[in-house]
Amino acid sequence: MRSFLFTAVFIALVSFTASSCKSRNYITYYNKANTIDSVYKINRDTTAFIKRYKKLFKKYNPPKSYSTYDKYETYIVFSDKYSKNFGKKKSLYKLLVLVAPYSEHYKTLIPLCAKYGIDSLSVEQKIADSKSNMNKQLIDSFSVAFVRDQKLKRSDPLNTVKNDRINARLLKWTIENYGYPSPQKIGMTGNDGVFMPMLTFLSHMGGGVPEYYPYFKDTLLLYVKSGECSPREYATMIDRHEHENKREILYGEYLFNFSDLKKVNRNRRSIGLKSLIDNVK
Repeated sequence: MRSFLFTAVFIALVSFTASSCKSRNYITYYNKANTIDSVYKINRDTTAFIKRYKKLFKKYNPPKSYSTYDKYETYIVFSDKYSKNFGKKKSLYKLLVLVAPYSEHYKTLIPLCAKYGIDSLSVEQKIADSKSNMNKQLIDSFSVAFVRDQKLKRSDPLNTVKNDRINARLLKWTIENYGYPSPQKIGMTGNDGVFMPMLTFLSHMGGGVPEYYPYFKDTLLLYVKSGECSPREYATMIDRHEHENKREILYGEYLFNFSDLKKVNRNRRSIGLKSLIDNVK
């Protein structure tokens, strides 16, 4: 009986911890990570850097948004270099899943994986498994959408607006049915080698499709908070919209037509971006 109660309590605790981690606001994560990076740039205390990131990653799984795997990778690389425990195989497999969408970046991790007993065949298999879990239907749809997005290099205004509307409908449908099309869902390279950067795609959603903009503005902020849409992608879309409407931009990600740097930096922090000064260091 005591054994049963212990098992039940343990399962409940694990479930609560996983649920709590999943529901955390990643804007807080980004701001904490930015603070850790800023402090490290000043004092170069690697031991403190590792300790702070270890504490952060106990509270948050690494986000799945565009190019945010780098902080987790840096934490692991530094931990290995300074002989600190980072979770070994378990953490390396988690990192491989995060980098799987990014072409052949995973190959840079093969020597480190080998050091902890993960051979190159196992690495390749993990990457293949991660890619097989992506949504083939969405990959097909967004491969077409990204070609359409750059049709005629966007030189024909009428055709560009038409294509942006088609792509906006696809994005809205995707969000409503599958959630945000993060790199973990569609990768970064589509069919026939089509490059699929959502940063560029979303900048066009902020420009030529005003009827969809309010929906994207509200909904994508939720995906920034969930760690699936990056703050930079979101900010670029918002800034593009403000620029197109001849207003000062809010986040400093699309051109630099603003007059109040302090206000822009407050706005940036509100969605998890570094200040503009820290961003260029």
